[in-house]
Amino acid sequence: MLKRLRQWFMLSILLDHLEQSMTMPSDTITVGELDFDVRLAGPSDGPLVILLHGFPETSHMWLPLIDAMAASGYRVAAPDQRGYSAGARPEGAEHYAYPVMANDVTGLADALGAERFHLVGHDHGAGLGWFVLGQAASRIISWSALSVPHIDAFAAAITNNPEQAERSQYMTFFREQGVAEDAMSANDFEALKNAWNKSSPEQVEEYLRVFRQPGAVTGALNWYRGGQFSDEPRPDIGPISTPTLFIWGNQDNAIGRPGVEAGHKLMTGDYEFIELDAGHWLIQEQEEKVVTAVANHINKYQ
Repeated sequence: MLKRLRQWFMLSILLDHLEQSMTMPSDTITVGELDFDVRLAGPSDGPLVILLHGFPETSHMWLPLIDAMAASGYRVAAPDQRGYSAGARPEGAEHYAYPVMANDVTGLADALGAERFHLVGHDHGAGLGWFVLGQAASRIISWSALSVPHIDAFAAAITNNPEQAERSQYMTFFREQGVAEDAMSANDFEALKNAWNKSSPEQVEEYLRVFRQPGAVTGALNWYRGGQFSDEPRPDIGPISTPTLFIWGNQDNAIGRPGVEAGHKLMTGDYEFIELDAGHWLIQEQEEKVVTAVANHINKYQ
């Protein structure tokens, strides 16, 4: 009987450890003055794949892709980005402009000893990824963007296309400091829970673990505010020749077809566009299709 109790106790510890390993970032990596929580997987000498999550999510969204790429021999790094990692949450929206945060991505690659790497991004992570591509294309082996099209085309659509302008009205609200934070956190983060309606209960709990931390909601919302504090408008990134995969859901409430189609015209290299019958939360809604498409794209380019 005592032996069985000991076995049960050890099994409980093991299961608890496994559960934590699936939900908690696995390492801390310092980039500049900031400490990022990063999920790391795969062999340390494998080609590097960096995964950039969007709003309002964390690196947890990438677990299916992390597992798939690590199993294929890649070194995968999925950070909780600036504002989401407790050690990378500077005060002041001026610290959240794309030119500043682009250094987080290349700095992470430097910290992992990779001159060149594959890059994947969703939502805000895709927006930032497009900018990184425009600034450091020589370092990117392949690029996979989910939901957000080429940011020059998307920005132009927000300004000039009535349909996209209407879809993007929420951005103005998110820039209202204090008001947006109160709305996001009211009633135990009810608004965020509603946004996560395609996520599993386990994923929602992991997101809440982060957003309940002091300053996390402001840090996440500062992604919408950072550009307002730049001395100059964000420079255009121009045509993209890097091998690119772009996946878009035609039921996306935030991103319409005008910006998507305009973005096609700015792609001058190998380019694949996949339109899914899905909304904004692509990997949650169409996990197998998204993971397979991204993995196939990355595997083409070494």
